[in-house]
Amino acid sequence: MKLSTVDRKRYRVRKKIKKVSSGDRFRLSVSRSSKNISAQIIDDINKVTLVTSSSLEKEIKLQKKTKTEISAIVAENLAKKAQEKKIKKVYFDRGIYKYHGRVKIFAETLRKNGLEF
Repeated sequence: MKLSTVDRKRYRVRKKIKKVSSGDRFRLSVSRSSKNISAQIIDDINKVTLVTSSSLEKEIKLQKKTKTEISAIVAENLAKKAQEKKIKKVYFDRGIYKYHGRVKIFAETLRKNGLEF
């Protein structure tokens, strides 16, 4: 079966992250669309999602802000939830997206709020 370009990019990035990952860090996966952004922290060893945050959550969705401001808000929310679960270090899985624009703002906001990657 032939994979699409998007699938090949996704698998390529994820394979590199899983190759260097050990049990002490989790994977932070980012997903964005033209209007929304979401992220989740995943334990690949146990195949469990630990923490998730999205721009579709009720309290974030009610705010009338730009897409870049919303991505910063989602990152702050995710960092707060991760600190409650005592997660400090993660691997940043940008998926098929370039480290640019909303994804970059998302990552920088996470770093400001205490996550290391």
